[in-house]
Amino acid sequence: MTIHKRPLSPHLQIYRLPITGIISISHRISGVFLSAGLLFFVYMLLAIATGEQNFLAMQSLMSLWIIKLLSLGLIFSLFLHLTHGIRHLIWDIGKTLDKATLDKYALFELLTAVALSLLTFLFV
Repeated sequence: MTIHKRPLSPHLQIYRLPITGIISISHRISGVFLSAGLLFFVYMLLAIATGEQNFLAMQSLMSLWIIKLLSLGLIFSLFLHLTHGIRHLIWDIGKTLDKATLDKYALFELLTAVALSLLTFLFV
């Protein structure tokens, strides 16, 4: 038996994850981020419901630049999750399952999520 001194699978420095894999991982991460955003949304509702002092504290927290950045990330996560969910519905009917179309729609999904996020953040 000959012993080869080569790796059994491609190393991470060699292997490049395809766009569909990146979008799939991003879909899962955005779901986690949306769950955290839901907790923050509940905090905002409680601040509104519990009186003026809590509402003013919540407003001052919302004016911080880091919270605005996290809000943009939450909006992006929402649209990424939405566009990927729509793509899954299209897959469920058996359409767009060839490799070239998968890559094209993955890029389209990402660009749509970015565009919708920017439009939302600009107009809201």
